[in-house]
Amino acid sequence: MPSPSNSPRHLHPFISRQNPILFLLEASSCNTFAKIKQAHALLLTSGLFLHPFPPSKLLQVQLSLPSSPPLLSYADLLFHHSPSPPLFSYNSLIKAHSNSFSLRLFRSLLRDSSAPLPNQYTITFVLAACRPGSGLELGEAEQVRGHAVRRGFETNLFVSNVLIKMYGSWGLAGHAEKIFDECSHRDLFSWNLMVGVYVGSGDAEGARKVFDEMPDRDVVSWSTMIAGYVQTGWFLEAMQLFQQMQLAGIAPNEFTLSTILAACANLVALDQGRWIHAFINKARIKVNDRLLASLIDMYAKCGEIDFAFDLFNKSDSPKQIARPWNAILTGLAIHGYSAEATQLFEKMDQFKVFPDKVTFVSLLTACSHGRFVEKGKFYFDTMKSTYSIEPELEHYGCMVDLLGRAGLLQDAEDIISNMSMAPDAATWGSLLGACRIHKDLERAQRIGKLVEEFESKHVGCHVLLANIYSGCGRWNDSNEARKKIEVAGERKIPGCSSIEVDGMFHQFLVGDRSHPQTKSIYSFLDEMVIKLKVAGYVPEVGEVLVDVDVEDKETALSRHSEKLAIAFGLMNTRAGTTIRIVKNLRVCLDCHKATKFISMVYKREIIVRDRIRFHRFKDGSCSCGDYW
Repeated sequence: MPSPSNSPRHLHPFISRQNPILFLLEASSCNTFAKIKQAHALLLTSGLFLHPFPPSKLLQVQLSLPSSPPLLSYADLLFHHSPSPPLFSYNSLIKAHSNSFSLRLFRSLLRDSSAPLPNQYTITFVLAACRPGSGLELGEAEQVRGHAVRRGFETNLFVSNVLIKMYGSWGLAGHAEKIFDECSHRDLFSWNLMVGVYVGSGDAEGARKVFDEMPDRDVVSWSTMIAGYVQTGWFLEAMQLFQQMQLAGIAPNEFTLSTILAACANLVALDQGRWIHAFINKARIKVNDRLLASLIDMYAKCGEIDFAFDLFNKSDSPKQIARPWNAILTGLAIHGYSAEATQLFEKMDQFKVFPDKVTFVSLLTACSHGRFVEKGKFYFDTMKSTYSIEPELEHYGCMVDLLGRAGLLQDAEDIISNMSMAPDAATWGSLLGACRIHKDLERAQRIGKLVEEFESKHVGCHVLLANIYSGCGRWNDSNEARKKIEVAGERKIPGCSSIEVDGMFHQFLVGDRSHPQTKSIYSFLDEMVIKLKVAGYVPEVGEVLVDVDVEDKETALSRHSEKLAIAFGLMNTRAGTTIRIVKNLRVCLDCHKATKFISMVYKREIIVRDRIRFHRFKDGSCSCGDYW
């Protein structure tokens, strides 16, 4: 028995030994692991350990402390050495583990005839643990559900909600919907969960159907639906829903704002993005690392890289984690500020910020756009040797792109051959793209056969191969490659460019005639081509990948989607206004050349974001230095 001088000062030993209630009250003040161990010692020496409630209370207090493996393992010991743990202790430990151990503990509860019967909270905590990555299988989750049915808990609201969430985590939206439909007492949480299940499965239409049927909505409802639109690429719908949310009087939270900023970034909706930034400041919303990263990303992807960099440097928000650094590194990379990106990366160590996998994707992309071959190789090796980060497909893809752009095609192919995982179509496509740039037909044919064997339905690689044949004048081979695409039932993604004018978004496909101003746009285009030719522009007819005469090729080139968007922008904005275009595919050689002349002839700065990077055209030159 410890002497009073050796006992915890916050626990009066005499009173605690005599009265379990006082022990329960005083145990609540144990706010460190050391005090927990002292209280545990007192339980053992006082005999209170034989009482069912003091050990349970100590377990509860311990699990409420900041989680760490030593605390959880100590809680396990405390539980297993308790003579008759109450159900509350079982539930607490099942919830704390939330993995395969939870199921083992649940089964031990069922097997022990002297143990208390599980309640709805027990079932809820076990089902919550049955998720992918927890070490449990779906079949085991179904067994727990079967027990819930036998115990009469299937219609319990808590159990129904956790089942909806569980099936959603396994990607079984149909199962979750069945539970949702059979739930007679849904609450707002049930509705939000079901919207989230559809969003998680990529079914924005299904999510919107549930959203529209909701009797009530809160900020979670709106934010989840907006996120669903953004994840599926329905950015305009996300913007429209955000406006409806404001009209409904629902104040957005940081998640809503981060999500809608992503929509602005993808649409290059700078005016909308600026308004949201002003709203954040006016509403005095705390800018955490996620929101700061979203603001930086929005400005960078809307062409305002200087403002994004200034925002990063001057922000008072904490930058001790990688997310904001990744956002500005990505922005610098896609704008071609490769040297600035590598310099910023070196500063991360000074600020004691540990890079992650995303950091290295951004860094390697910057090296690729800057033709920093040796630096790229060094950073790729550093990932594993210095930071213990295993390269993934994206990192290998960046290296293939870096080496391929620089003309080191054999080195790029060697990278693919030595990868620790099977290459995907995007990796092969990167090498095929390099073959096209450097006109390596023999290698392209060999790679094309490999792609056909492993990725027979990937239309992008087959289109690239057909384009390589066309570029070499091998029209029969090109036609054969295109026929294979048609036979497979696949379609090439059409080029699409969009532009925002006065808060309205306008989209154009190649040869598009659906716009209300089509007649004026095409008339303007014809006049524009004449002016460009006078200035020295010669169309790159080699970019037309069908066998027609030169005049038809020139006409086809003038109808590319970005030229239609630029013409519309020139017609509908004041002189001197910067024109911002976003295109879903890589800018072709002719459009790149033509846009340089347009910027000179019309004295406009034109910012084009294509699938690869930003191009800032001004006074007849491009920021990419014709290396893209």
